[in-house]
Amino acid sequence: MSDALKILEKLSMIPGASGDEVRVRDEIILQIGDSCKLTVDALGNLICDYKGKKRAKNKVMFCAHMDEVGFIVTGVEDSGLLRFVSVGGIDDRVVPGKSVIIGERRVYGVIGAKATHHLKEKEKTEPVPLDKLYIDIGAKDKDDALNFVKPGDCAVFYAEFTELYKNKIMGRAFDDRAGCALLISMIQKKPEYDCVFVFTTQEETGCSGAMAAGYFVNPDVSVVVEATTASDIAGVDAGMTVCKLGEGAAVSFMDKGAVYDAELYRLALKVAEENKIPCQTKSGVFGGNDARSLQTARDGTRILALSLPCRYLHTGNCVLDKSDVKNTEKLLDKLLLELCGNL
Repeated sequence: MSDALKILEKLSMIPGASGDEVRVRDEIILQIGDSCKLTVDALGNLICDYKGKKRAKNKVMFCAHMDEVGFIVTGVEDSGLLRFVSVGGIDDRVVPGKSVIIGERRVYGVIGAKATHHLKEKEKTEPVPLDKLYIDIGAKDKDDALNFVKPGDCAVFYAEFTELYKNKIMGRAFDDRAGCALLISMIQKKPEYDCVFVFTTQEETGCSGAMAAGYFVNPDVSVVVEATTASDIAGVDAGMTVCKLGEGAAVSFMDKGAVYDAELYRLALKVAEENKIPCQTKSGVFGGNDARSLQTARDGTRILALSLPCRYLHTGNCVLDKSDVKNTEKLLDKLLLELCGNL
């Protein structure tokens, strides 16, 4: 595996729901070492000021978010079962029966629901709402459970990083640990120009981390590196596919939160073509990311987004194509030279 993929494997195994990113940040700091001047702000963003051999024409910021979707414990029943709510956007249909890791002590549990033979006919045809589910950690009663878990503890899906057939990988939190891995790999290669790398918090719950980071850095140009839904699966109409695995980074012209800088959008496609790097347009106006918050922070910034096509986003088992990770890394390296040196 490439260095970025090895970093992704490490990062994807670290729990880090929105607001609980400290362990992810600690690992990123270990990976970066003394390559940058590091700042951790009040929201927990990690801001890495990198000094290259050459001064950049523009202040360029590369951004990826550390947090993932998850759950937070809201209470403990007398039975020892845990009540919870979601942190970020999770489809109720993918939740029952999933394994989870809870809190700093890494307590393992399973999300349970009422057995099928106890359901009414209508209930059998509808997703089980989260308020009808619970987390079972094996505790015998409430006091026993409270020895290990407290209300306010965060939980995330538990899944191993796995290599699949045909150059695919599967695991949790690829949104956006894949973006974080790519930024770390860029730093480790010691680029020529000065630039800023930012690892943000709380993207999944409103992008508040990016707002603070954008205000602090005040960049001329910002590049958001993320994962986006690839609907190249059975049952999805061609017009709703958005992007496909194996065809490189998806470049956005617009999403539900931002209209991207037209010149930067065209530049990304041009650089990819000139360097024979697979790349695709994100075909549709869907989703959103830190771009909206960065655009509106302080004096604003010109914005570009490169997205890794990812199947089954916001579930316990996301799927990426290894070639997309490698080719997005190549494109980012070339774009850094263009944005810092020529734009």
